[in-house]
Amino acid sequence: MSPGIMVTQLAQGIGVIAGAWAIKSIMDAENEKPMAGGYSRCPTCNGSRRVPCLCNRWSDKDVGCSTCSGSGQMRCNSCGGSGTGRPLPVQIQATNIPGGSRRSS
Repeated sequence: MSPGIMVTQLAQGIGVIAGAWAIKSIMDAENEKPMAGGYSRCPTCNGSRRVPCLCNRWSDKDVGCSTCSGSGQMRCNSCGGSGTGRPLPVQIQATNIPGGSRRSS
């Protein structure tokens, strides 16, 4: 094999490896993004939107009730079935600052 062919094959191999590394980096970055809306996953259901139904906890091990329709899974109450953590509404009230907060012009 001539040195020119070897160099060409080596360059192609390095190109394939660099492309695979770039794609892997992009895929890893996508997996680290939070779920839709920028909110983190719900800590109760871990983003699955469903939790085990209470009927699974009964002693007779029977599955099925009107809440889960026999599936054994019900909507997560913590996130409302969205799979993401919900922001808490905050109310801030303005108060008067003693000592005169007027600006002189």
